[in-house]
Amino acid sequence: MPREVFSILAVCTGNVCRSPAVERQLINELGKTVTVSSAGTHALVGHPISEPMAALLRDRGIEPDKFEARQLTEQVLRGTDLILSMTHAQRGLVVELAPAAVRRTFTLREFARLLSWVNPLALPVGTPADRLRAAIPLAAAERGRQRTSPDEDDIVDPFRLSNAVYADSFAQIEAAVDAIVYTIVINGARRARIA
Repeated sequence: MPREVFSILAVCTGNVCRSPAVERQLINELGKTVTVSSAGTHALVGHPISEPMAALLRDRGIEPDKFEARQLTEQVLRGTDLILSMTHAQRGLVVELAPAAVRRTFTLREFARLLSWVNPLALPVGTPADRLRAAIPLAAAERGRQRTSPDEDDIVDPFRLSNAVYADSFAQIEAAVDAIVYTIVINGARRARIA
């Protein structure tokens, strides 16, 4: 019998901008059957979410406080059900650290796109954890269906750049998170009502 709780790890470079924004947005949307955390390939260990990203989260009613950046390690990856990196290069670093994680590691935007190609009826009626667990192999099977450039899958790194770059980065994250939530939560709730 599968575990009830499903774990997601978001990965970026410093773990102070992109991956914490993904972590907090997914926590806000996916409910209690999913745990979400984040780490950085070159983390600013112990630092809070950068203030421009924290402000964008607050504007959406999401709490950015009580966060400390942490370093990505093989130990952190162990036991994680789904790893969502912000770039192809970070995905490569994850797989280098934990080769067995290759089929459950995606860039955030790649996972959102691949999920949109999965037949919604192929996902079970159930909790977000149940639906995510079923979605991973189906999304992985869609890889290679359409050629994409890294630009289409990478989230821009806003660290120490202008507020406009932070806003662009946040918009890319929000669009991908919304697409994942649509497939996993909204379509799941519709299926549950029909069933």
